[in-house]
Amino acid sequence: MFDQKMEAVFAGFGGQGVLFAGKVVAYAGLLAGREVSWLPSYGPEMRGGTANCSVTLSDDPIGSPLVLAPNVLVAMNQPSFDKFLPDVVPGGLILFDETLICPTSSLPEGALAIPATKMAEDAGLAGISNIVLVGALWEKARFCERDVLDRAIDKCVSASRAALVEKNKQAIMLGIEATS
Repeated sequence: MFDQKMEAVFAGFGGQGVLFAGKVVAYAGLLAGREVSWLPSYGPEMRGGTANCSVTLSDDPIGSPLVLAPNVLVAMNQPSFDKFLPDVVPGGLILFDETLICPTSSLPEGALAIPATKMAEDAGLAGISNIVLVGALWEKARFCERDVLDRAIDKCVSASRAALVEKNKQAIMLGIEATS
């Protein structure tokens, strides 16, 4: 879907892993040999404040790391959904955690509700709903080869959390299955 350029915003509360989710996608783009930018933005709070990141994957040089008109939105909470939804370009891909978000108006075509938090908890993967949404994004956008996404997980999960590598890969599969 995004052979040329994917401009994404990942947004939610601090502690939901939106920056990590964006980092995984950016790293996958890097491993795939694409031009990449990842720009985090977060409030001063450690947990519970707002957090988002702009991720661009392109085959051409990237002029600015800031994404103002995303063609992809991955939202994990209501305030972020409400804030960034109007900025998505027509025909853009919108993925949101319907466990935590209840749209208050009709959704544009391309919006996809994924019960990511519930799916992760039911699978014994509490706290990894962010990666469920990355799996759903991969299934819809195919921004890299599937094995590259696994390699990105291998690289992004720190050595001190190595036990979470396989859980993150399970979460990717949950997201893929939710959208296929």
